[in-house]
Amino acid sequence: MRVVLYAVQKESGYRAIFSISWDMDKLYWPGRALRMVRIREAVPLGYADRVCRRLEEIWGRHDGAQRANWTEEFKHAVRAVQAEIGQGEPGNAELEEVILTGAEGLAANVRLREAARTAGVRLAGRSLLQDEAAQLLDGAAAPSEQGMGALAALQLAALNGALQLTAAVAPKPPAPPRRGLRFLAERLRPARLLGRAAMPRRPQELLCRRCGSGRDKLRRTNCAACGQACAYCEACLTMGRSRECGLLIIGAPAVPTAGYASHRREASSPSSLVERWGLSPAQGDASAQALAFLSGPAPDRDSLHESSFLLWAVTGAGKTEMIFPLLEHVLARGGRALVATPRRDVVLELAPRLAKAFPDYERAVLYGGSTDRWGDGALTIATTHQLLRFQEAFDLVLIDELDAFPYHNDPMLHYAADKCRKRNGFTVLLSATPPAHLQRAVSRKRLACARVPARFHGYPLPVPRSLVIPPVYRILGGKTLPEKLVKVLRHSVRRGAQIFLFVPYVKQVDPFVHLLRNCASQLGLEPDAIAGTSSQDAERSGKVVSFREQTIKLLVTTTILERGVTIPKSDVFILDANNPLFDSASLVQMAGRAGRSAADPFGLVFYAAPVWTESQRRAIKQIRNMNSLAKRKGFLRTTIR
Repeated sequence: MRVVLYAVQKESGYRAIFSISWDMDKLYWPGRALRMVRIREAVPLGYADRVCRRLEEIWGRHDGAQRANWTEEFKHAVRAVQAEIGQGEPGNAELEEVILTGAEGLAANVRLREAARTAGVRLAGRSLLQDEAAQLLDGAAAPSEQGMGALAALQLAALNGALQLTAAVAPKPPAPPRRGLRFLAERLRPARLLGRAAMPRRPQELLCRRCGSGRDKLRRTNCAACGQACAYCEACLTMGRSRECGLLIIGAPAVPTAGYASHRREASSPSSLVERWGLSPAQGDASAQALAFLSGPAPDRDSLHESSFLLWAVTGAGKTEMIFPLLEHVLARGGRALVATPRRDVVLELAPRLAKAFPDYERAVLYGGSTDRWGDGALTIATTHQLLRFQEAFDLVLIDELDAFPYHNDPMLHYAADKCRKRNGFTVLLSATPPAHLQRAVSRKRLACARVPARFHGYPLPVPRSLVIPPVYRILGGKTLPEKLVKVLRHSVRRGAQIFLFVPYVKQVDPFVHLLRNCASQLGLEPDAIAGTSSQDAERSGKVVSFREQTIKLLVTTTILERGVTIPKSDVFILDANNPLFDSASLVQMAGRAGRSAADPFGLVFYAAPVWTESQRRAIKQIRNMNSLAKRKGFLRTTIR
């Protein structure tokens, strides 16, 4: 889009601004500005945003100082940005004096002022593209008496400080030097704005302000909206096109409900909150540590580890129940809490449980395609992609399954999770298999952590056993099952367990199902009781339901089911456990499908492979370490087998 770029002289200093509704700005500034000039022609938003940032850096350091040549500085900044980008002239930088008359115009426009106030409230804590903001407001920013509509309301809200209007893709702010000659040079450079020192030493790197992606995710295309070669972000394209000439609307940080900040130090004791939710000893111990962390001093916003707490809980520990006291701690004081998870199915599973636990609080359930897309509540349950649409909105951010796809190793989603937390807010990370860098941070005491080494039923985790058999491709090629595998599968069937059988590749699922069905009589199963599923199976949900209902007894699958599926009585077989696709975290998660019920806590787990690998050793070591820790703390009902 194209915008009007102008500058004003106020009693307190100077300011460069771009306008998406020029008629509104002409109403706003009479009586507030001493003088006002604009660039005669409209310019692309990306150009205007760069000019405003450049002059904010210069004029902001000399706030209140008189500048006799400020209009020339304004013109020069426009030309400097054009030279920096190296594209066609955005205009000839000719200035036009704006006559400041009609100071009563805005005061008389009640509907416009109310629409701007509504926009500021509704967009607080949000980070939205223009179309998204229009959908959220949905007529709330009604046309004014002068016929000005939603853009005028947004512009007025921005001038009032309730919103920030910016280019969705903009230059990355450079890290300022902290000391030495470069520090001194940077302090002196603005004073020579008209000289060579005012020019950037190198082209500024662009950044998507919504998702944080850099130049490796940005592409330039000819843009009909601004008439230039315009950069857009590929990383967050599925959430709408974020581009250099596109408007990004960032609401002011969400204001907490009255009383939250003042009651931060009046928290209920951790023990009373834990007792109220009926947690097991292991769960209660971890929740109490997390509550003590949340009750501490407000963290440094720039220090991720200082504001974060890791709940390292074994599979089947009951992580959902452990977060209830944390949510109550924040919600009861008028704060806002977010529970985020990488997967949509987990959101759908958590939503009714949290609704039952916290019926007195408004809730929003957000995922791709949700009907509650613009919902707003004290408690938000969302997929991690939805966090891109928030900025400084939540007092508490809980990230569940942080090691799961797609959140794991996705810088965009990590950026989104960080920016949606308020500056004085906290992040609680939940995982059974935290990434190595978090484990190192814990061991070096740089990240606060509570371990939950025992499941809610108080029995130890099943320790995987080794089963030496040929690799899957040889088994499929030979069209017969190894006797060792048949023997242990038959034992599981006879004891009445349902069987997870994991293979590394999707392409192996159907052939292995066919082989198992041919050998069904050896296993003591009916062929129809054997099925397979993967990420490419359109009937996966139905098969999981049949597995839960015990219609399917043996399910061949991939790591798509390493999480989220709980079967009361189950055994786990991981074929080709030596495959590089199965890292130690995956092996722990798959093993965690067994022994989750108090009725069958000693389910069987087999790592079936021709060789023993370091990943298998690390997985078993982690499981044994957790069992040992649970025993030392007195969380186990029985000794480790």
